[in-house]
Order: sequence, then C-alpha cells, then structure tokens
Amino acid sequence: MTNNETDNANLNFENRIPLEDLQTAISNIKAELAKVIIGQNSFIELLIASLLVDGHVLIEGVPGVAKTITAKLFAKTLKTNFNRIQFTPDLMPSDILGTSIFSAKTSEFEYKKGPIFSNIVLIDEINRAPAKTQAALFETMEERQITMDGTTYQMDSPFMVLATQNPIEQEGTYALPEAQLDRFLFKIKVSYPSPEEEVQIIQSHHARKSKNPEALIDHSVTPEQLIDFKEKIQDIIVEEKIMKYIAEIITKTRNHPHLYLGGSPRASIATLNVSKAFAAMNGRDFVIPEDIKKALVPVLNHRIILTPEREMEGMTTESVVAMIIESVEIPR
Repeated sequence: MTNNETDNANLNFENRIPLEDLQTAISNIKAELAKVIIGQNSFIELLIASLLVDGHVLIEGVPGVAKTITAKLFAKTLKTNFNRIQFTPDLMPSDILGTSIFSAKTSEFEYKKGPIFSNIVLIDEINRAPAKTQAALFETMEERQITMDGTTYQMDSPFMVLATQNPIEQEGTYALPEAQLDRFLFKIKVSYPSPEEEVQIIQSHHARKSKNPEALIDHSVTPEQLIDFKEKIQDIIVEEKIMKYIAEIITKTRNHPHLYLGGSPRASIATLNVSKAFAAMNGRDFVIPEDIKKALVPVLNHRIILTPEREMEGMTTESVVAMIIESVEIPR
C-alpha cells in the first residue's frame, strides 16, 4: 500500500451512528416534492429538520408563493394522518379542540374530538383568528395533549403543526402572542421565486394539465421509521465547546443594542436540536459550527424583536442575527 493509499484509508472513517436509512428517506421526500414544487430547497430542508426533532413550523409569505401546497404535499410524503384547519376571524376554540356533547343514549356528556387530533395539522392563515382561538393551541403544541372537562387526551405521535400566515401588514390579521410564537421551532419566510424558477413553475403547471398535484406524491416515510430516525438524532455528538458557542450567541441577543427582546433558553435548546438534525441530514454523527449557523436565523426569526428605532430604519432580524454570528468566535 502506497503512502497516499494509507492516508486515504486513515481519512475514511465510519459514523458511530448508522445514518444511511435516514439520508435515503430524506432523499425520497425531496424527490417526491420535486415532482410538483420548484425551488424552495431551503424551505423543504427546514420542514424535514423540524419533523425529525418534533418541532412546529410557522410559514410566512404573501399569498401565492406555494406555502400551503408545499405543506400539504410534505404531509403527503409521510404515511400518517393529515388535517387542515382554515383559521377565520369567527373561529372558536371548540372548532379546533372539540367539544362535549350530551348523549341521549348514555345521559352523559361525550367528548367529540376536533380536527387538531391528527398527526400533521396544517393551520392555514393562523393570524386570521383572534388571540382567544390562537391561545387554544398552547397546551397542544407544547405538551402534545389537550385537557377538556378535567380529562387529558394525549396526541398521537408524530404530531406536528404547520401554520401559514400572511405578513402582518395585510388587513384583517392579528399578531400572534409572543408565548405562542415561542412554541414554534422555526419561522420560515417564503419569498418570490427567481425568474428562472418562475418559468419552470409555469412549465410544470402546463405539463400537469388538470392532474391533482397530491395524486403525484407517494408516501416515503412511516411512523416507525420516524421514531428510529428521532432516536438516532438524539445520539448525535455535541462537544462542550459547541454548546458554549450556542449559549454565547443566544446570550448576546439579550443585551444587543438593536434588539428589544432576545432569545430565551428555549431558543438555545431549539438551536441545539436543529443542529443535530442538520448534522444527521448531512451524514455526520457530530455537530459542527456550520450546523448552528444554518439553524440560527429560522430559530430566532420569531423569537427576537427589533427596537422601534431599528425597525423604522428598515433593519431585519436576519441582519441582526448575522451581526451577532460575526461577533462570536467560532470554536476550533
């Protein structure tokens, strides 16, 4: 064996955690979505990462940029139950959670479960409903259960909320309470496609003719596979210096002059979990600083608030996160 061959053999190491099945499943999900969705690669990767760490996702963008259809088709790639709830200004908490109905047969009240009882729940235009209805989701999203008339009902696993919202500037919308925003793992901002992608979108729509996009998507992942993938991600190695790197960045958001509100410890934990998912998705059983950088913007987008002065100047949360990342030394 030559010296070069010896060096290559030393460089080829095997992961301590087998990740081949996980990577194959992710490739299958992406391939299925690519049948209909043009571009949106970052959006899809974040959806997959959130699924792998039991997170909920808030999707923001103007109408018509494929927020809802991407979420629906993503749910179709999973062999699980799916419900869609359209939020409106007159929607009541009982319309989501369910209600107790008196049964003439038993002379007792029976709990009729609402549409939130599913595996993947798409809430369309979540900011169209008033705060009372939005608050009905607090317990469900955080504790994965619903307490009704003194009885607690557990949600089936997996349980994931995908919520779309229109930008706050549009009429007829209500700002989500900070306590609810913090329960979303990510806030993903979906922008307009590039001119080249727009051409592909038009061509793809023309080629499909009248076919339903959902009919083109096949199941790629089962609940049993998801459980296995989630267990592997929990075993991803994170060195202490990486944890300190996360803590330093999140701490800096709390005393940054451009921010009125910084990230909570929940933001630190979310960054850690997502970084492990990104590492596994890239075939690594250990986290590197690049995984953290990739996670920070969608994790902090909805958890930090700009000062009124900086907001009036047109500064964005993304730009402040980038400034903070630049100011913190990368662990070696």
